[in-house]
Amino acid sequence: MLLSDKNTVLFGEAEKSYRSRAQALWAKLTITMVNFGGTVRLNPLGIAVICGIIILLIVFNSGGERKPAEFAGTNNQEVSLKELLSVAIDVAEQGGSEVARIRKLADIGETSKGKTLEGANDPKTEGDMASHLKMYWGIKKAFPDINVVSEEHDVAKIDLSEIEKPTTYNAEVDSIVTSDINVPYDQISVWIDPLDATQEYTENLLQYVTTMVCVAVNGQPVIGVIHKPFNNGGTAWGWAAGPNFQSKGVQKDSASNTQSSINISESRIIVSRSHAGDVNATAQAAFGPNVKVTGAGGAGFKTWEVIKGNQDAYVHTTLIKKWDICAGNAILNSLGGQLTTLSGGEINYAIKGEGDEKNKGGVLATMHNHQEFADKLSSLAGGR
Repeated sequence: MLLSDKNTVLFGEAEKSYRSRAQALWAKLTITMVNFGGTVRLNPLGIAVICGIIILLIVFNSGGERKPAEFAGTNNQEVSLKELLSVAIDVAEQGGSEVARIRKLADIGETSKGKTLEGANDPKTEGDMASHLKMYWGIKKAFPDINVVSEEHDVAKIDLSEIEKPTTYNAEVDSIVTSDINVPYDQISVWIDPLDATQEYTENLLQYVTTMVCVAVNGQPVIGVIHKPFNNGGTAWGWAAGPNFQSKGVQKDSASNTQSSINISESRIIVSRSHAGDVNATAQAAFGPNVKVTGAGGAGFKTWEVIKGNQDAYVHTTLIKKWDICAGNAILNSLGGQLTTLSGGEINYAIKGEGDEKNKGGVLATMHNHQEFADKLSSLAGGR
């Protein structure tokens, strides 16, 4: 059984090899025979080396916890964000393939988690779980010590030998991201949504469906990946860690979204389908009767529409989970846009304990005029 991918250490038969090496080192390093007079001198350096080897053998034979090869960590204490971005893209696309595969089945295994705060059904399907398996455990296989939070949870024991290890190299990333940053493991939080817009997935409204990965460093969203599994939707990603970078698709989609001054009273606002009517009434009260409210599924889809310039703002007025919004937040940050609470406050994506996955302050996402929208929506933010 392997302990480390880079520094391979074997158990069982290989321990004999260590003993043989110890004997050889003892003969070579620690004992100097002096035939004149028949005396023996011990080499102090050799003694230290042999003691170290004996201690290692004791540790290996002590029955302590041993990680299997497929879940073995490296000796590195830092993570390359460039490699982590490549892994995030790979697992988002692998998860998307599972989502698409399950959707073709006659039975997608739909169950219900209960009701949302808006009273809508909160479904779960085999697509959610198959995607979770690929995404969560794919990241953990590439970076075993990294902290990952998923919307879904395992329901059975996982055989890691069946999990494909994602690639740490992506050609597009390599051609665009011209610098790298290494970050300590304990500063990183990874948020994944294996299937965003599950309700729409069950209704075959597949244009809204995405898989998402977000990397936060010290609570700040710095890498976001949103993948659309259907209709050749592609993969959008953004890097907001120092110099900002985006995928070619994001660069193309956002190229025409340069209108920095709009008439707020005639703005286009995209909201969740489940409570479009309520937000429409509130938005008209805040912005005026000419505001246009569009209902849509999936936080990832809605944020992407803002990036494209098809919508001026994405507004969510109730509690939402951070795995729904972190990826879009990072991509918007990389473009100079913003995703905040309704009152304009930054959202902290650090993971410290139970309940940290909840964002209770609502959501406002824009590419332009963010503060103007926040000022108008301040009445909705009251008490949040």
